[in-house]
Amino acid sequence: MMIEPPIDELTKKAGGNKYILSIVASKRAKEIETTRRAELATADKKAISIALDEIEEGRVEPSKVEE
Repeated sequence: MMIEPPIDELTKKAGGNKYILSIVASKRAKEIETTRRAELATADKKAISIALDEIEEGRVEPSKVEE
C-alpha cells in the first residue's frame, strides 16, 4: 500500500487527472530502470516509488495535454 507521497497531492500535480499521472509515472519509472540499474540493485525503493517522489518534488512535470 502506498502511503507517501499522498495520491491526492500527486493527482494535483497532474492537473487532477489520474490517468496522466499514471502514464507519466510509468514512463519515468522505465527511464529510471534503464539508466540506474546498479543503483536500483542496492536501493530499498523501486523505480515507480522514485518516479512518484520526483513528481511530488516537482523534478518531473506532466506536460500539458490538449483536448
